[in-house]
Amino acid sequence: MRRNRRVKILATLGPSSSEQDIIESLFRAGADVFRINMSHTNHDRLKMLVGHIRSVEEKVGRPIGILADLQGPKLRVGAFKDGPVMLENGARFVLDSDETAGTVERVYLPHPEILKALEPSHRLLLDDGKVQLRVIECSPTHAVTEVIVGGKLSDRKGVSVPDSEIATSAMTDKDRADLDAALAENVDWVALSFVQRPDDMAEVRKIVRGRAGVLAKIEKPQAIGRLDEIIELSDAIMVARGDLGVEMPLEKVPGLQKKITRAARKAGKPVVVATQMLESMITAPVPTRAEVSDVATAVYEGADAVMLSAESAAGSFPIEAVATMNNIAQEVETDPNYRSIIDAQRATPESTGADAISAAARQIAETLSLAAVVCYTTSGATGLRASRERPASPLIVLSPVVSTARRLALAWGTHCVVSEDAASEQDMVDRACRISHSEEIAEAGQRIIVTAGVPFGTPGSTNMLRIAFVGTDGQSSV
Repeated sequence: MRRNRRVKILATLGPSSSEQDIIESLFRAGADVFRINMSHTNHDRLKMLVGHIRSVEEKVGRPIGILADLQGPKLRVGAFKDGPVMLENGARFVLDSDETAGTVERVYLPHPEILKALEPSHRLLLDDGKVQLRVIECSPTHAVTEVIVGGKLSDRKGVSVPDSEIATSAMTDKDRADLDAALAENVDWVALSFVQRPDDMAEVRKIVRGRAGVLAKIEKPQAIGRLDEIIELSDAIMVARGDLGVEMPLEKVPGLQKKITRAARKAGKPVVVATQMLESMITAPVPTRAEVSDVATAVYEGADAVMLSAESAAGSFPIEAVATMNNIAQEVETDPNYRSIIDAQRATPESTGADAISAAARQIAETLSLAAVVCYTTSGATGLRASRERPASPLIVLSPVVSTARRLALAWGTHCVVSEDAASEQDMVDRACRISHSEEIAEAGQRIIVTAGVPFGTPGSTNMLRIAFVGTDGQSSV
């Protein structure tokens, strides 16, 4: 089940893709990690989906990653007395703490934290930005606004406040319960929605305590200003373009996608590009040309993974959507321009042993045209540093820890294999050669480069490079 591409595919499960046979078909079509959206998943269903994924994993013999995506705070207006209202441009409209049903002049806003955060000239975006308001005057109990872009507004539509930092946690009580349930099922990644500040990440890390990777979804303007700090406290990043495009001008999103992708790669943290990548495939068996270009742009940019949302979760063609994304990625990565773009973005190695060894392994593999770069990793840190280098040779990651192999399924280029830790240096080389050969990545007579740490089994001790010939029986040959 070797992939013929380096970028990974993250597929969301849902009504169209909950059965085990469909999940297996999605994996065989190209999905590397499965996303479970906790906005639409109760704990029993979570347990069922994880069970299906693990059964598929056992059948195909490949580590598969699972990401539980927490809902985050959902900010909504209250209900209206006589049904939907039509707000006219230039009209006054009040949001207040009065629980009485709303009218065309006012509505209940059941979020005092928003009212406290608002200031004159701040914007409020309702119903995914379809209605736009600007604050004229405000207090902790009400906000008088002018309707900038009018339209129909109905009960419990969403509220976004792009200019305000809300003094509330990115985790709700539901999120905490969902997080506990996800950790109990041993998911590999948890995604935190609507991150505004580094403290949001610190809060969830205290609960997770290393039991899963923590991914920050960048979908708030406030997060952009603190991007480096948020990346530092995260294990991975997602460019959540849907909400980002609601709270910021749409024309800024492509530039932000590049900024976030490059910042995450520089830090050596996996970065996922998400939302509306093949949106038309929810109802059509083929994408638009614009969507193909969108996916291709993310691949050229060096993203670790591209994600399907409703396309695989609720669409009519989930398997076709994954296969299409797989085909686009394969085609991009064979383009002669791809390698030059990827290499031009390479960051300078940090002054650590793992970075020095990873950079040297890539350079040696390129100079000698080696068949593979093989790295041993226990915690996964060395695998991520090797992935950060974006080597031209295939990257095989060997780990004795199955959870590490599953987590690294999200990282660019990693072909993860669960293997016992090496007992000696010769065993390390033999095992690397044998696996490279059995996985059909290296042929007899070709050479590979192996990175590992001595003493074996000690996390964070990568300090060794070895070049080895693959013998006719898959063993190392001097």
